Amino acid sequence: MITEIFKTVIDWYMVNINYGTIALLMGLESTIVPFPSELIVPPAAWKAAHGELNIFGVILSASAGALCGSLFNYFCARTLGRPILYKIASTKWAHLLLFNAEHLVKAEKYFKKHGNLSTFIGRLVPVIRHLISIPAGISRMNLKQFCLYTILGATLWNIILTMLGVFLYNQKDQLEKYYHYISYILLGAGILFVVFLIYKGIKKPTKINSTPQIESSTIVSENKIVE
Repeated sequence: MITEIFKTVIDWYMVNINYGTIALLMGLESTIVPFPSELIVPPAAWKAAHGELNIFGVILSASAGALCGSLFNYFCARTLGRPILYKIASTKWAHLLLFNAEHLVKAEKYFKKHGNLSTFIGRLVPVIRHLISIPAGISRMNLKQFCLYTILGATLWNIILTMLGVFLYNQKDQLEKYYHYISYILLGAGILFVVFLIYKGIKKPTKINSTPQIESSTIVSENKIVE
């Protein structure tokens, strides 16, 4: 029964994957919404390997969505400023989205360490990937450079995920052989993830300073562009 339900959900998901939904979901993934790109691009690449979509269309739509989501973060950070962002990060709603001050501090330190290039290499780093555009916005990074590095980094990551999807398609006979076991594993992982989100949502946020004192040189002034 559980396996049939899981199969129905997967079938519905696969039927509704198209260039528009890829771009939309990747846009959400590039903000602070906890929707991993690993669940978006590989299934789309699977459909492309089956002939239902175009490989280059999958990569292009995924990268376009990632850029749009990153620009949303960039302009929000640039407009709201650092103090307000840390206040938002300390709320239970932000915690429900797995967004907190610790992650924001980590992204700021990463941006300080690698400069503008972090918006490229950061796209390959878990946690940093969807938050690196925030310190870029706070520091008022040059918009053209931000778009260029973001699209290059996102495209590289999407190519990797696309290759993974094609590889899985080529192993479909083996996957179908162990489909029941894989279904239970994925279902269990999904349940655990939902429980974790609920726990993070009801957990009382930790009281922190609205603008934590990380090193004074950790993030550049809002009026200075990192070279």
